[in-house]
Amino acid sequence: MDSEALSSLHSLEKWIGENGYAGYDPYDIKGNHYILTLAEKGNYSFPFTLLRETVFELFYHFPMFSRRTLKIKPAMNAKAMGLFASSFADLYLLEKDDSFKINSSFCLNWLKDNGSETPLGIAWGYPFDWQSRQLIPAGTPNGIVTTAAADAFWKHYRIFNDQEALVFCARICDFLSTLPVDPVAHDQICFSYTPLFINHVHNLNLFVAEFLIKTGMETANNSWVDQGNKAVNYTISNQMKNGAFDYNGPPEKPGNHIDNYHTGFVLRMLYSIWKLTGRKDVYIALNKCYRHYVSNFFENRTIPKLMPDRKYRIDIHACAESIHCLSELAEDFPEGLPLAENVLNWTIQNLQDKTGYFYYGILKSRFTGIPFKSKIPYIRWGQAWMLRALTSYLMAVKSSKA
Repeated sequence: MDSEALSSLHSLEKWIGENGYAGYDPYDIKGNHYILTLAEKGNYSFPFTLLRETVFELFYHFPMFSRRTLKIKPAMNAKAMGLFASSFADLYLLEKDDSFKINSSFCLNWLKDNGSETPLGIAWGYPFDWQSRQLIPAGTPNGIVTTAAADAFWKHYRIFNDQEALVFCARICDFLSTLPVDPVAHDQICFSYTPLFINHVHNLNLFVAEFLIKTGMETANNSWVDQGNKAVNYTISNQMKNGAFDYNGPPEKPGNHIDNYHTGFVLRMLYSIWKLTGRKDVYIALNKCYRHYVSNFFENRTIPKLMPDRKYRIDIHACAESIHCLSELAEDFPEGLPLAENVLNWTIQNLQDKTGYFYYGILKSRFTGIPFKSKIPYIRWGQAWMLRALTSYLMAVKSSKA
């Protein structure tokens, strides 16, 4: 299977090389002024609801036409560039091919040139407006995009002994450590998504915590390590009895939103934090969440479900994160590697185009309930994450044979 995975990876890499790093995103169209107005909650009249459902159905069936109609252009995405840079750096380790180092450095240099200077540190945001509890303008720095970029700088430091990259890691921590926090208890905090308001999102909280801990340990900054551990305390204290984590944490009302890829994010961060700190309470939470994940998110141990009780949409993001997560944890949870192989094999066969890119996924029509493939090549959501997943899988396979 690793030969098929390698062939798939090189096919994807070739597509990226020919098409470039700019592309569409599932959320670019949702940031359009007219669509934001259409999506506003509060108007539940039948004509308005029917119009809204019809428009969104058209988006899914005709994604390219919809974007051209609304004059939405392909864009460079900092999160994608971070994922690409990290993947190419790891591919250099795998194949010792200088072209991968060149590609990784190109993506990293783009990040250096396109970051947002903040009062403290450097950060990155999305290239489109997006709606949370309030409208977040394009370019607003946030923790999720910033930690994806941060991972690329960390890898360049560790793989290529790039001391400038470590300086950037510290500047990134300067930003992350000043995100708004909710001091839930004397030993618990929760980092917020953006500097604009306080919220409680477990995967974001752990992404920030993990990067603060490892950079703090590397640079002897105990304040960052302490902040990170307090954030970890908050998230693991709110684990559900069955091992899952809701998307939101208290005091926000639980939404019972437990999905595949956000669970994968939480698992990878808990795993890294456990390896960094050796904390037994983190391992207990990690192990419990892992058992829930592998038991509930895969149909026939092959197809990634969106949620434990919901198969569709079969999303390329969930496919990629499943492969990535199970591969990264395989050293200590080796039973996950065969599952990653099953998911990867299914994804290549069902969602990879003959030209090399990966489709958005298999969706169900809102009106007919009939599944259909959405074949748009989202650059961040699909291509960047699948390159990351394929790379992680190949590294895990190589490690398992060592």
